[in-house]
Amino acid sequence: MAGGEFDMIRRITADLEQSPTTILGPGDDAAVLRLDGDAAVTTDMLVEGVHFRRNWTTPFQLGRKAIAVNVSDVEAMGAVPVSVVVALALPIGLEETWVDQFSAGVREECARSGVSLVGGDLSRSESITVCVTAIGEFRGSTPVTRGGAAPGEQVAVCGRLGWSSAGLTVLQRGFGSPKELVVEHQCPTVPYGQGRVAAAAGATAMMDVSDGLLADLGHLAEASRVAVDLETDAFAVTDAIARVCAATGKSPWGFILAGGEDHALVATFPADVALPEGWLRVGSVLEGEGLTVNALPWQGAAGWDHFAR
Repeated sequence: MAGGEFDMIRRITADLEQSPTTILGPGDDAAVLRLDGDAAVTTDMLVEGVHFRRNWTTPFQLGRKAIAVNVSDVEAMGAVPVSVVVALALPIGLEETWVDQFSAGVREECARSGVSLVGGDLSRSESITVCVTAIGEFRGSTPVTRGGAAPGEQVAVCGRLGWSSAGLTVLQRGFGSPKELVVEHQCPTVPYGQGRVAAAAGATAMMDVSDGLLADLGHLAEASRVAVDLETDAFAVTDAIARVCAATGKSPWGFILAGGEDHALVATFPADVALPEGWLRVGSVLEGEGLTVNALPWQGAAGWDHFAR
């Protein structure tokens, strides 16, 4: 890449818009932020060959996805996302246009999610790795953790479930349709703002659905020391997912309940709370431990595990 590291940094950070929380943005040893109350901080990586393939995902889509999957975790705490820093490791010989398009995707998703890019790092590597840290502020509210669910409460979700994993199945078969599923795998549609909405409505526990609904609910149930039962009648099987199932012989519940990289939100609410608009009741919190589906043990994988054998 012509121009070197510092020329690339200037191109990535040129004319970045900053929010009022940014006192000092890119260009110094660290950014300086003015936050309202406690802060939520999270980080996530996207590694070439593990989370994405260049022949399946454009650099613009990867830039958007890198921001989306991190900001989703801030949303899941009930915080207001405000800033991100992006660390990028690239192989020598990568086209300058790749960096420009990636940067455009980052800027696009920052605008969608309401965050400012305030800094980051660049390095050389054999393959592309993106690491993003996202920061949110609570503005006087209390964090919504995984450990607050109680028996008798309702389980609800907000966002698209199963679309990403169905899209991955389509790509693995060498096809590009249904396009809406493929696009969702390339970059998830995060329900921005809904974490704060859920917190204000009385959510007692909440998580980002990244490894699969069952897998992530398992973490929530363990942290809260409760059991959870999901009801498949509550979910709608979209026409696009039904078409993939018809072509592959797979069950839609493998996608909807155990598919990864959805980046929807799942939360528990007291039984007498009216769910906010956009949230769907899908199950119940019970005494005990573990997960069931329609009151029966789930047969099959519950979601993605990087180190499962």
